[in-house]
Amino acid sequence: MRIVVTGANGQLGQAVMRQFDGHHELYPLGHADIELSEARTADTIAALRPHVIVHAGAMTNVDGCARDPDAAYAANALGSRWVAQAAVRSNARMVYISTNEVFDGTATTPYGEFDRANPINAYARSKYAGEQAARELVDRLYVVRVAWLFGGTRNFLRTVLRLSSEQSSLRMVDDEIGSPTHAGDVAAALGQLLTTDAYGTYHFVNQGSCSRYELAATVLAAAGRATVTLEPMKLAEFVRPSRVPLYTALNNYVGAAQGIVFRPWQDAANAFVHSIIEGHA
Repeated sequence: MRIVVTGANGQLGQAVMRQFDGHHELYPLGHADIELSEARTADTIAALRPHVIVHAGAMTNVDGCARDPDAAYAANALGSRWVAQAAVRSNARMVYISTNEVFDGTATTPYGEFDRANPINAYARSKYAGEQAARELVDRLYVVRVAWLFGGTRNFLRTVLRLSSEQSSLRMVDDEIGSPTHAGDVAAALGQLLTTDAYGTYHFVNQGSCSRYELAATVLAAAGRATVTLEPMKLAEFVRPSRVPLYTALNNYVGAAQGIVFRPWQDAANAFVHSIIEGHA
């Protein structure tokens, strides 16, 4: 298949490229290749005549989106419309990568694919608008929500490792709950999904959920840094431009029903930390 991957230089985009390399004809598109907010993005992608478009490109700086909502909507909502138009013109299937933050965080159990979205910040609203744009135009559409991704060169786990090498004590939020997810696991799941015509909405996350504090503790333990002190703090103490939903754990209900099952987040996090220590990541 000819597969176009937007956001190909991002954390998930790189994982998708590795997953599909050697099996498909790949066209990676990064920020240097397309500007999502521009209408000509549709022309650029359609000219490649893709069979599948994996739309992982987005403005993902949550605080940056809060500071400039117009830019967030231009990239994430309008940009997704251009990508969706390209899919229609190419008669291609489309994978739209969305986010756990489309939920407002008021739940007490993991959100399923059938729960109502209610985004509360500019980033999440723009990403949900992108979902809506894709659904309006593309019949053969997979909407895949992911959460707390790690696996590349910039993510929370690497930040914990870096800070723990520089400081003897760290403070981490213990009341923000999510589903840590290995980008490579998502890419593998996409490989399974694309062998089917089971279009619809999916939550592709590693099993289970935790707080940022618990995730940091797991990283420190895996790295053998027991001497680093970890102190809890509340999200309200961490002042930032964007409002963050407290609880956005996701449940991979639909995917699991089709045999697409993820390992526990602890296993994925430990494997990633070990790969960094061993120099493989």
